[in-house]
This record gives sequence, C-alpha cells and structure tokens, in this order.
Amino acid sequence: MLPKLISIGDFFLPTYGLLVTAGFLAGLWLLTRLARRDGLNADDVVNLAIYCALAGILGAKLLMFIQDFGFYRRNPGEFFSFATFQAGGIFYGGLIGALAVAWWYMRKKGLPGLRTADAFAPGLALGHAIGRVGCFAAGCCWGLECYRPWAVTFTNPDANRMFGTPLFTPLHPTQLYESAAEALIALALWRRSLAAHRPGAVLGLYLLLYSSVRFAVEFLRAHDAPNPFGGPLSASQWIALGLALLGVWILRRRPAAAQGHK
Repeated sequence: MLPKLISIGDFFLPTYGLLVTAGFLAGLWLLTRLARRDGLNADDVVNLAIYCALAGILGAKLLMFIQDFGFYRRNPGEFFSFATFQAGGIFYGGLIGALAVAWWYMRKKGLPGLRTADAFAPGLALGHAIGRVGCFAAGCCWGLECYRPWAVTFTNPDANRMFGTPLFTPLHPTQLYESAAEALIALALWRRSLAAHRPGAVLGLYLLLYSSVRFAVEFLRAHDAPNPFGGPLSASQWIALGLALLGVWILRRRPAAAQGHK
C-alpha cells in the first residue's frame, strides 16, 4: 500500500518502521501507567522494556533466518541486505527472545515475575496491533488469494520489490485481521488488569488469546517455507499451540499458598 512514507533520492522513511516505533511507544506508555499503579519500580520496568525490545528484534530475525533457511542458504548475501534489515522477522521469535531476556533481567533486579509480566501484557498487545498496521502498509505478511468483498489488492511495485508481495491479486488482509484482534485483546487485558486478579492472570490470558488468534490466522497466510513434519500446521502454529498451553497452565495454576494447604 505505502511501503515508503517519505522518499528523497535513495533515502526513504519506511512506513513499517514508523508504525512499529509508534507501537513500541504506545505500549511503553501503557506499561508505565500499569507499572506505577501496581507499585513496580518504573525505571526498572522501562529499562526492561528496552532490553526486551532489542531481544525481540534479534529473536524475530533469528527465527526468520531459521524458518527461511533454504532461501538464505541459496542467497547468503541476503543475510546482510537492506531488505533483511527492514524486515520485521517473525513475531514469535521476538516474543520468545523477549521472554528469555525478561526472565534474566527480572531475576537480576528482583522484580516480581508474574506481576511484572501482567503489567507488560496489555502494552505488548497494543503495540503489536499498531505494528501490524505497519505490516499492511508495507505489504509484508500477506494472505492467500481471497475473493471476498473485504479482500485487498496491492499495487505498489515497491512492496513487490522489497518483500515479494503479490501485486494485482486480491488477498486476505491477514495483517488487519491480526491487528484488529490484538486491539481487542489489548482492551480485554487492560480491563482484566484493572480488576482484582492473582499474579499471572493477565499474562496467561494474553498467551491464550493471542496464540488462538495467530493459530487461526495462519491458515489464511501465504507461506514460502514448507510446514514442519510435512503436516498441515506451520511452524508458527506449533509455537502457538505451545504458548497457548503455557497460558492455560498459568491460568489454572494454584497460588503457592493454596498449594501448601493441599
């Protein structure tokens, strides 16, 4: 649709990057408000968000390299190309990387793990909702052919050149499906965080809801890489199943005090 927001000669400002940055700042704003309300150290939480963002970028690109290893093996120069630099990668790789860094940093700073994660979840969903609009603007993460009234057709040659987006073909707007779902999830998590809840309830709900959405949307997304194990599920769907189970476990786990009276 509009991969380049501003273009001057060879320099251009990517719409995707701008919206991802806006999503990060919006999520950080919401996180700071929730952290202060919950009595968490705001400085430590903001630093944690920055570390998680950096880990998320690296993790997303690493999983992208792993999933598209065949392409990068045939085209090793693409590892360091401008297109790879611009690509957002795979969200689940970023989420896993961010969770790993978050676990390490919270232990180092003595932050309460589940309470801190609960404060993060609504902002993460909000930022992701905005970031997916960036995907739509760029033309990446496109869907399968679709002849429904709401199908979208990309016509900008920059999208095809930068991301391989099919042009002049009606497609499922999978980016917008996910963006809308994430916005609703952010609202649900925010409302849940305002009500009385035990530590981990908001995080567990996020993992369950987002993984369910991603699992469903993956059936409508176009994939270059073959599904693992030769089955009907993509790599992202297998990860979604694992994170959904983790969310269910967090939601169903009994508080330590209750376990002690078993």
